[in-house]
Amino acid sequence: MSAEIFDKVKTVLEKIKMAAPSDAEQLEQFRIRYLGTKNIIKPLFGEIRNVANERKKEFGQLVNEVKQTAESKFQDLKTQLEAANESAESSDLDWSAPAEPIVMGSRHPIAIVWNRIVEIFSRIGFTVAEGREIEDDWHNFTAMNTPEDHPARDMQDTFYLLNDPEMLLRTHTSSVQARTMTKLEPPIRIIAPGRVYRNETISARAHCQFHQVEGLYVAENVSFADLKQTLYYFARELYGDSTKIRLRPSYFPFTEPSAEMDISCFVCHTEGCNICKYTGWVEILGCGMVDPQVLENCGIDSKKYTGFAFGMGIERQAMLRYRINDIRLFFENDVRFLKQFSAADR
Repeated sequence: MSAEIFDKVKTVLEKIKMAAPSDAEQLEQFRIRYLGTKNIIKPLFGEIRNVANERKKEFGQLVNEVKQTAESKFQDLKTQLEAANESAESSDLDWSAPAEPIVMGSRHPIAIVWNRIVEIFSRIGFTVAEGREIEDDWHNFTAMNTPEDHPARDMQDTFYLLNDPEMLLRTHTSSVQARTMTKLEPPIRIIAPGRVYRNETISARAHCQFHQVEGLYVAENVSFADLKQTLYYFARELYGDSTKIRLRPSYFPFTEPSAEMDISCFVCHTEGCNICKYTGWVEILGCGMVDPQVLENCGIDSKKYTGFAFGMGIERQAMLRYRINDIRLFFENDVRFLKQFSAADR
């Protein structure tokens, strides 16, 4: 009886060694027959009770060899079939065919104008200063000559943080100017680009978030003429050599005197069009001489130093430069809109 059982196991072993499935379906049948939950090897382990005691160890080793051979055979066959399939797939490929084209991205129009403004001012000695978007009330308002009861606060609808009424989302990058003046000694010559927030109804011409660039120059004997020539240089660099400027009296709590700056319309050349509302002029920024009280608030001697400041919306410049009539387009991430700003504007 023992000899017959040994012969049965050896027969199974030989069949495993001779198996040669040629496709995935036959390999799966091999797995089910020899390694599945109801495989034919499991019952062989139970036959050990019919083997003479002196040969039980030999029988157990033989059955284990059958099981290990089946497992090894399955892995080898699986690897061979996978390699054969990959080779067949690669042979179907045309390696001489052109690759899929790589679609080049484009810069966001706000980033283009931002970088252009920074580049222009860097040529005349301005460095970039950055600041926090969550700001305290003092740096955002009080230091800029806007105390708590000042009516100028009504000019800006502010997002205050609910857990701390002294903290807010900055309404302008003037807070960067305040922090710079409290840390550095004059001369100071900076521009402060960044995102700002105001609680406004979103429309084609207004948004609750937008970007500003503010500039500051504080030193001895700084005059309004310095401000005018600086901004004249900027306007010509951004909008063209034929650009003219004009300054109109205005009001800002942190500058005195204050002005709004217009440029000659670059579309109609002052003849009148819908861009300039048929006036020949387009407003682009606000500016003025830094109020002496602002200097004092920041620890700068206003009797020794003077300065000028200016600020502009980057969206405003981008809308004018690219003749975009809806500010919301900058924030919608519509690829059809964004892909228009490519190689020439980088």
